[in-house]
Amino acid sequence: MSFTVDFKKHSIGDLHGALSAYRATPEDIAQQCITMHGRTETTAKAWVSFDGDQLLTAARATATRLAGGETLRPLEAMPIGVKDIFNTADFPTQMGSPLWAGFTPGNDARAVFNLKRAGGLVPGKTVTAEFAVHTLGKTVNPWAPERTPGTSSSGSAVAVAQGVVPAALGTQTAGSIVRPASFCGVWGMKPSFGLIPRTGMLKTTDSLDTVGFFTGHAADLSRMFDALRVHGRDYPLSDRAFNDTARQSAPLGRPWRVAFVRPHVWQHAPDHARLAIAQWLQRLQADSRFELFETTLPEDMAECHPLHATIYNRALAYYFKDEFRKAELVSPVMNGLIEAGRGISPDSYASALDRQVELARQMDRFMRDFDVLVTLSTAGEAPLRHVEEQPDSALMWTLTQLPSISAPVFKSPRGLPFGLQLVARRYNDPLLLKFVAEGVARGLLPASSFEQAYGETGATKAESLATAEAAA
Repeated sequence: MSFTVDFKKHSIGDLHGALSAYRATPEDIAQQCITMHGRTETTAKAWVSFDGDQLLTAARATATRLAGGETLRPLEAMPIGVKDIFNTADFPTQMGSPLWAGFTPGNDARAVFNLKRAGGLVPGKTVTAEFAVHTLGKTVNPWAPERTPGTSSSGSAVAVAQGVVPAALGTQTAGSIVRPASFCGVWGMKPSFGLIPRTGMLKTTDSLDTVGFFTGHAADLSRMFDALRVHGRDYPLSDRAFNDTARQSAPLGRPWRVAFVRPHVWQHAPDHARLAIAQWLQRLQADSRFELFETTLPEDMAECHPLHATIYNRALAYYFKDEFRKAELVSPVMNGLIEAGRGISPDSYASALDRQVELARQMDRFMRDFDVLVTLSTAGEAPLRHVEEQPDSALMWTLTQLPSISAPVFKSPRGLPFGLQLVARRYNDPLLLKFVAEGVARGLLPASSFEQAYGETGATKAESLATAEAAA
């Protein structure tokens, strides 16, 4: 039986099965990436650099390695998009800013090194917002070009949504993985703070910046997480938690304890979003494997948004003081944040960091009573590009350093995607991933980002637009 590589239809595990059965080659996988990039990029603009020839060369080297009898590594032969704030030896790292145009660091960030060590191939760099902050880049939401694709990791989310790559690296300092995943209808994971190394990448905020990723298939979340994260006793806190079977085992003899919360930003969610999650919760309650608790977050969590702004703006003012001297080459939004940060005293910043630690401790205590917390990923569907996104809960879990996943579960009355957010106790990432696997197995979560009945997939819409432009 013939096998056609298609990242929308096939998970990485599926593709590895095809490689092992000699039904596909690393070159076939690379060529699919190149084909889909050529078919969609004119319209969606997800990439700041892309080198198909280099990708094919790397794929041939992979084929030679496998022909020599080597075993498949976790990401073997997979093209993985890399957000353009990570150093890469083979591509410039320009961080969405003209100030850094053409900068070539000459090395790989640790996350990129881990990706390559697992067999992954880098076809290019995906578009990021300026310095991974708020000013949108050129990337277009493949579902609705007039709407935002999300915040700074939007290029990576769109590259996955189009089926150009099976997975891509992103980062989150507020909601920059969860939001693009929600608005573009793909899986997005922000692991517990510190689990994926930040060496060799843009730094914006020391206590918030978190490396994560996007995938088209639920099954690929665990694969990406294990390939990228730190391992072993040199990381004693996470190693101890990961090896604590009582913490990480799926519950036996009792149902999953699932907390549903309405955070202090809940009023920004439209009625259709509230109805969508209410209907999903009814399905969850109907399954005896899950026990639902409608509960309230610690009262102090209402401080998260202003507290985050204090920490974020002060850090931006410190790390981007040189760029601020060339304000004419920096966006008004970035200049405004730096200016606000310059007005925050060192004592206020230190107090905010202390408060962040206290809120993280409160949430750690809160989450000990539950296996998973669920809420909306975003207030609803993607807003128009020129409209500011409504506050949502994504930055709350970033601030308190918890793992979170946006699952592509919902669609709005316009047929646009938005996500269900899943959260767990810090370092309970393996347990959270087991919940995803069980949710998929029991029909509560989609196995694929592309299986929802949205009509045309985002990638197909992008292809149609590109074809129409070419005909014109």
